[in-house]
Amino acid sequence: MTLRNQVQLITYADRLGGDLPGLARVLRAPELDGAFGGVHVLPFFTPFDGADAGFDPVDHTAVDPRLGTWDDVRDIATTHDVVVDLIVNHVSADSAAFRDVQANGEASESYPMFLTMSTVFPDGATEEDLTRIYRPRPGLPFTPVRLGDRLRYVWTTFTPQQVDIDVRSEAGQAYLTSILEAVAAAGVSLIRLDAVGYALKTPGTTSFMTPETFQFIEAFTAQARERGVDVLVEVHSYYRRQMEIGRSVDLVYDFALPPLVLHALYTADGEALVRWMGIRPPNAVTVLDTHDGIGVIDVGPDQSEPDRPGLLTPAQIDELVEGIHHHTGGTSAEATGAAASNLDLYQVNSTFYDALGRDDQRYLAARAIQLFTPGIPQVYYVGALAGGNDMDLLTRTGVGRDINRHHYTPAEISDALERPVVQALLGLCRLRNHVPAFDGVLDVGLDGETVTMRRRGVEVPDAEATLVVDLATGQASIVWEHAGGSGRVEDLLSLSGYTTPRMS
Repeated sequence: MTLRNQVQLITYADRLGGDLPGLARVLRAPELDGAFGGVHVLPFFTPFDGADAGFDPVDHTAVDPRLGTWDDVRDIATTHDVVVDLIVNHVSADSAAFRDVQANGEASESYPMFLTMSTVFPDGATEEDLTRIYRPRPGLPFTPVRLGDRLRYVWTTFTPQQVDIDVRSEAGQAYLTSILEAVAAAGVSLIRLDAVGYALKTPGTTSFMTPETFQFIEAFTAQARERGVDVLVEVHSYYRRQMEIGRSVDLVYDFALPPLVLHALYTADGEALVRWMGIRPPNAVTVLDTHDGIGVIDVGPDQSEPDRPGLLTPAQIDELVEGIHHHTGGTSAEATGAAASNLDLYQVNSTFYDALGRDDQRYLAARAIQLFTPGIPQVYYVGALAGGNDMDLLTRTGVGRDINRHHYTPAEISDALERPVVQALLGLCRLRNHVPAFDGVLDVGLDGETVTMRRRGVEVPDAEATLVVDLATGQASIVWEHAGGSGRVEDLLSLSGYTTPRMS
């Protein structure tokens, strides 16, 4: 199956449309016509509203009936490429399989599917073994749980509600294959391997993106391709590791892009951004925002070998984090780190629009940089509607990432679609989808505080599109040309109401 080289939307079904049929209606609304060729529908499995907003499925093969059915997913796939999460690392502690293990211990048929400390360290673990394990959050990855008549240390990389799967076991492999077959049957184009970097636990290593992890990804990718499904790997990691991952998989996220774009627009210094453009993997999904926070680890030094420098220096990273807090009026600080639950070591929680101080011009410049960067662009639903930080939701839940997970009512969607910045962003997406210059190479240059990005087509060799951004002011312009015509915009806000590529 071949993905369209078009912009994709990232969204929850319940937070943009109410359910899967409602999401389909939003995607097919006239206001969004031509803007998105695909959609990444965040977990809609049973239950979609668990401890981690669907990333802790009780039944990963079933659509939560409150949202719809597999037929509804299949219907969306008739008009849009559909991306679906395949959560390979863990399952809910409330799943039928794990509850049976809790009740019956090693006598349960599902016992081999789950990891305990002794599964990985049958002869026991030293302090060095445990401190070597790479952690996304503070503390050790174990939760004491009574399995049958014994208290065991169950492996829980993220939260006690998310129990890690033994993907090497026959039961674990059968479980993952059943999910793959369910999504493939629904016409899904691309699966996102969520948290796959942590899925293989190997004694004496960090148990993060080890050679065994790459072997697992390669084998699972082969299974997916047999079913006509491509694979996107989701890993927050040191940038050189991302480059290595990119050489081994169909698609990898460019998580370095968001902090580098913010750094460039905060400081008017584009050197780190331009340097990354020259070495980044081209087979990437580009994002500025997702359902998680704005990554910092992706541009920092190697967490395993701190002497290996990152794309930004520690001082620049500190300045970046403080810049986000400043531009959001301090709201991001209330949602990040120890200030909120879901404590992450490597993310700042904020909408991207607020991280740029709700400056429409700079926000559109950031999006233009994203859309000119090689790869498949994805735009998060809150970002697509230029949404601000949801402090009410944060107050109600105490979950830091909820600041960027607003529940939109139909009236709020209609109001947002009337805003010039949103209309301009949708126009920018349409331009990216239809001008035939974005399947080829990127030439990027830096002249003082001005970044120039030029894309040249492959299938249509005479097609070119050029973006010029003044990092100091956020002012940006685009010019394009090909055999069918040419066009120019000197102010990206003038793309408001832009429906199809204009020809001069």
